[in-house]
Amino acid sequence: MAGRFPRLACTAAVAAQAVLAPVPAAAAPEPQRSVAQLLTDLQQLYRQTERASESYNATAEKLERQRAEVARLDGELVRARLDLRGSRTDAGRLARQQYQSSSGLGPYVRLLLARDPQHALDEGHVIGELARERTRTVARLTTAERRKDALARAARRALDTQLSLAVRQHRQRDEVRTRLAGVERLLAALTPGQLAAIARLEQQGATEAQQKLVTAGALPDDRPPSAEGGRAVDYAMDQLGKPYRWGAQGPSSYDCSGLTSVAWSHAGTPIPRTSQEQWRRLTRVPLRELRPGDLVIYFPEATHVAMYVGGGKVVQAPRPGEKVKVSLLASAPVLGAVRPDGAPRERGVVRPVAARREASPPRPGG
Repeated sequence: MAGRFPRLACTAAVAAQAVLAPVPAAAAPEPQRSVAQLLTDLQQLYRQTERASESYNATAEKLERQRAEVARLDGELVRARLDLRGSRTDAGRLARQQYQSSSGLGPYVRLLLARDPQHALDEGHVIGELARERTRTVARLTTAERRKDALARAARRALDTQLSLAVRQHRQRDEVRTRLAGVERLLAALTPGQLAAIARLEQQGATEAQQKLVTAGALPDDRPPSAEGGRAVDYAMDQLGKPYRWGAQGPSSYDCSGLTSVAWSHAGTPIPRTSQEQWRRLTRVPLRELRPGDLVIYFPEATHVAMYVGGGKVVQAPRPGEKVKVSLLASAPVLGAVRPDGAPRERGVVRPVAARREASPPRPGG
């Protein structure tokens, strides 16, 4: 996918950095349209693309789990069939034993006619035990039959679900490609002057939004990360300069949630794959309590995510055509923040990120 849009990769880097909002895909701009209108169109297209990308990622994750479930059920079905075969063998053996040992006389008659009643009683005990074993074997056979049938039905349903997810993933992949093509068309219609003006306007918007957070006291004081958070930040910062690519989880390229999920997995704390699941399932924290390693979630639909690194900045894989970089926390509309390693607690505090690495200043639009 990285090579399918060469124009996108070279021009989007100079174009707008970010606050995306959904609207219908725009056609090539007319000359009289304002820079603000062009920026709005770009933001809408980027946001639509990212929403489609996150839907694709969520389906890909479900498909992976479903394939594992199909494989598990297939394995259990094989074992159930083997158990059933063993139970049938036992049942056949007992049936033959019963037939061969049958004398046609009832147990009471055999007892009356026996020369040694005690021996007859002992023999009756053995026969009774064999009957009980036969009952247990029949019960195992019945249970094995039912288990095999249930597993066969579950395996069929799981396979049907896997096929449905594969169809959905294919459809979502096509939607992402369509959205990316719309971005490429719009960028191709812009002049270098328009691109530069868009970048300036977007940077101005991000700076103003950041200042509002500062004025409101919503940004945290510098505080140290947890041990896991420090490792996650180190990993994410080591990816600076690598390209954004939708659906990518490294090591050569990333999308937004691919970067955050892989970084935290590298730190020893696996988290959900998509930004929406990260927002839904991880512990939420106020912005003013952020510490490096926490994740900042953007847009009402939770379709973008970045990692806080301290000093009011985040590291992120922004969008198609961009590279992993450090940006202002307010480079897009903030929904909230989550902490992958749970509720606030000290677990082996390490040195602040700022002391370990000087964060590079954001490029235009960051």
